[in-house]
Amino acid sequence: MAPIPFRLRDRHVLPLAMFFGTFSWSFVYISLPFHIHRISTWDEVTTLAWTGWILGVPNLVTVATAPFMGGLAERGNPKFLYVLAQVLQGVAFLGMAAARTLPELLVVRLALGLIGASSTFAFVSAGRSADPAEVRRQVVAVQSAMTVGQVIGPLAGAIAAARLGFRESFVVGAAILLACGALAHWGLVDLGGGAGRRQATAVPTRWADVLVVSLIVLAGSAQVFFLTAILPQILPPLGVPVERTLEIGGLLIFASGVGAALGSMLASRLAEIVGDRRLIPGLLAVSSLFVVALAMARSLWPFGVLRFFQVLCIAPVFPVVVARIAQSAGGAAIGVINSARIGAAFLGPVIATSLLAWTSATAVYVALGMLGLACVPLARMRLGGAREGRA
Repeated sequence: MAPIPFRLRDRHVLPLAMFFGTFSWSFVYISLPFHIHRISTWDEVTTLAWTGWILGVPNLVTVATAPFMGGLAERGNPKFLYVLAQVLQGVAFLGMAAARTLPELLVVRLALGLIGASSTFAFVSAGRSADPAEVRRQVVAVQSAMTVGQVIGPLAGAIAAARLGFRESFVVGAAILLACGALAHWGLVDLGGGAGRRQATAVPTRWADVLVVSLIVLAGSAQVFFLTAILPQILPPLGVPVERTLEIGGLLIFASGVGAALGSMLASRLAEIVGDRRLIPGLLAVSSLFVVALAMARSLWPFGVLRFFQVLCIAPVFPVVVARIAQSAGGAAIGVINSARIGAAFLGPVIATSLLAWTSATAVYVALGMLGLACVPLARMRLGGAREGRA
């Protein structure tokens, strides 16, 4: 078995670090659209446009840096890179708390994107096992930890922002990231000097497969990430009082996160039972239909139920498709796939806010549903030759 970039003193340290890192991002992210709305001095349409870009720009920049970071993790010292990223992100969160205008906030968020995504290092690590089933389990462990952070973070962040204030909640998020960096520094063994290089016998990366997987991840993840950016606009028509939109929005994202956590935990077992060829196109199709069905909801409860099942369906797609690539692909290829997931966190909010500014919420749901459905034939054709139910 090839050596791995991260050898843990405690096998739970890396998932735990990923949990806290994701928690802090979700903790801050849920209140950010409401903070933007409060400090904006522009009209509603212009504010919506700023919201999409401020929320999405870190992910747009990280799309460009993730493949480079993946290759760097393959050759260098992943522990140092991970800790450095967490510390710099914590400093940037303090910058968000200090920002007083939307342009200042955009610049700070741009800096967050330049720092890069620590999740890339974790997924490079997860692909080092010689056993495909073990690769899938490791990917699912990291993804599940991130998903649980996404479940708990929004609810805690919404409550903190409502009770403490927006800027104060950003400071709390920064403290969590700094503590996460300390945890990784203490708990992960330092294997620098290229200790995580692949053996020369590794299978060459098939870039056509990487491209298809990246498109599937982009479309599926966009259906997850779009909602937070438009919560201040879509909740009042569903019967939510304006003064309660922040806390109700946190509950809605919390419920969505529970669906994502359940879907991620089921990913490995579903892939073994159903097989990648049928599972991935089926999940994409059902999730896309649920997204379109959101347009029919006229109150909060039906909307929340539809959203829960939609996220439950799409959540297994990312760990399953990453596990297909992680065993044979290099760090740069894994970085490309992870950058597609990160890019979706830019694409989803920008599509949602842009369409909502000029049309309606129905147009948002239909557009994102069609994006997912467009990838179904591609998934069936490209995954057709894949091995079914790898154990």
